[in-house]
Amino acid sequence: MLKGLALTPPIVGRISIGKVVERGGKRLPEKDDEFTLTSQVQSHGAWVAHPLDETLRQSQRRTQGKDSGADPTGTQDRSTKLRSIPVRLLFDDPDLNLRSAYTLFDRATGRPLCVGNGEACKRVTSEGIRSQHCPSPESCGWAEGRCKPFGRLNVRVGDEDDLGSFVFRTTGFNSIRTLATRLRYFHAASGGKLSTLPLDLRLRGKSTQQSFGTPIYYVDLTVRSGMGLTQAIAQARTEWEARQAAGLDQAALDAQARHGLALGAFEESAEEAGAILEEFFPHREGGRGGNGPAAPSPHPPKARARSRAGQPPGPHPLGERLARKAEDAGIRLEDAP
Repeated sequence: MLKGLALTPPIVGRISIGKVVERGGKRLPEKDDEFTLTSQVQSHGAWVAHPLDETLRQSQRRTQGKDSGADPTGTQDRSTKLRSIPVRLLFDDPDLNLRSAYTLFDRATGRPLCVGNGEACKRVTSEGIRSQHCPSPESCGWAEGRCKPFGRLNVRVGDEDDLGSFVFRTTGFNSIRTLATRLRYFHAASGGKLSTLPLDLRLRGKSTQQSFGTPIYYVDLTVRSGMGLTQAIAQARTEWEARQAAGLDQAALDAQARHGLALGAFEESAEEAGAILEEFFPHREGGRGGNGPAAPSPHPPKARARSRAGQPPGPHPLGERLARKAEDAGIRLEDAP
């Protein structure tokens, strides 16, 4: 087996709440107010829709027709905004289903430069990859504000592949915090039976002072529509015991997944990093990218600051700070400096 290669959960498709569009000769990320399920294939610069995307929309139209008491066939023109997806999880361990970290990418190579959790990090240095203290993005002078939270949630959609998953990637703090909280609550409430719990991935909206009153969307995880928590847990326990009786060892599967992820220093490969950079870490004008320097410096932040100006660096310009806050909230300020 290849050494240094992280073995990530098998991916058969993507779940996104946005897309990359051409505007002014540049490819820029654009947020959306619904889910889209895509394959892993691109055509003419856009991701090709996965067949399950249309299947879920048709199911939604039929449900709407039954609820309204008219047009039960779903042929009438109805809203096709996909804001809820029935899902199952691959693992019982919450941290295997949702993996999040503060991440700094190198725009020149598309590879991660530094990945940390707010306490410790793995960082590319002139001596190779080293484990160092992670002070979090707000306090890290090395990253200079260009590090972001980056999360990946793997879920099962449909019944075709029990070990294949759709991946939802996000740099949204609201989505990462909400998903992490829900996973831990469901894990505790179900006695650790996350892999068999019937769930829905839901898109929610809210307005905040940081978003200047504009609605922002984040992802939540709830029990399956039409079910209560106790009913969902009872079903999860029954299915978990049936799988165990059939010989499926969920604990061994979780252990193997944990071992596979630990084999590599970073989860993202150079092959997929380009698309991730384009969608989640867009380049900013003015000479400062959104994802870190072209190459890491082996010198500590204070030494680099003194070598540049003989004194510690000052705060970022107000316009740039506002642009960064707006971007993190899912808003793109066209004229931000």
